[in-house]
Amino acid sequence: MPPPPEISKVLTRRVWCDGATDIRSGKNYKPAALGHPKVYLEIDEHGYVDCGYCDRRFVLEGGPADGVDQAALPDISEGADPGH
Repeated sequence: MPPPPEISKVLTRRVWCDGATDIRSGKNYKPAALGHPKVYLEIDEHGYVDCGYCDRRFVLEGGPADGVDQAALPDISEGADPGH
């Protein structure tokens, strides 16, 4: 299984993704045309969640998925059950 295309380590369980944050960020942030609708995601007990639009993975720092081979973990989109 290939790793997710992008991994963002985060400090909070609640995150948001618009697919463009890493393209344009900072004080003068404006959404880029290359993004997707802004979605809010919640990291559960597995320690990570994947954006259903762009497949970016958000990994909770210090959580169970931090430091693990991300290619070995199944996708977890918001509301999905990875079955483990």
